[in-house]
Amino acid sequence: MSANLNALRDELPDDADAAIRQLYSHHAGALRSYVRRFCPGPANADDIVQETFIRAWRHLPQLRDDDRPIRPWLFRVARNLLTDADRAARSRPVTVQSEPADDARDDAGLERVLDRQLVADALQHLSPAHRTVLVETFYRGGTTATVARQLGIPAGTARSRLHYALEALRQQLQDHDDAAA
Repeated sequence: MSANLNALRDELPDDADAAIRQLYSHHAGALRSYVRRFCPGPANADDIVQETFIRAWRHLPQLRDDDRPIRPWLFRVARNLLTDADRAARSRPVTVQSEPADDARDDAGLERVLDRQLVADALQHLSPAHRTVLVETFYRGGTTATVARQLGIPAGTARSRLHYALEALRQQLQDHDDAAA
């Protein structure tokens, strides 16, 4: 198969757009299958694959001159993009949707808004690793296995982080109740 992939390199058209179309037709399916295992949704996977081929287009002269196969280069670029996307997602602060103002008209609605604010404040006291696992599991409905795959950590680590996040959240809420009493 390596000889076949090297032959493909030798057959790349001189036109950059045609060369990328040819690379895309030969490698996009395998690349998309690889990337989808690590992305939360097909749109995210498509974005990673698209960016991989944009980078291939930018580096086409170097890829043509290199005697190594192109496919491993494409997979390495995709892996690096997945890593960058994961790091960016983990560095963003988690926001909790606020309740519409209409719910504040009665006491029950006001209480729900205050409870949400209390939980949002307590979440801010958690470490980013614990907060991410907790939010992905309870607010976004993911399983610990799915969350572990998204974060690139073992499932046991995700379960442990969830356990300690819940304990810390309970303690934060208990401390607030004790201070209010």
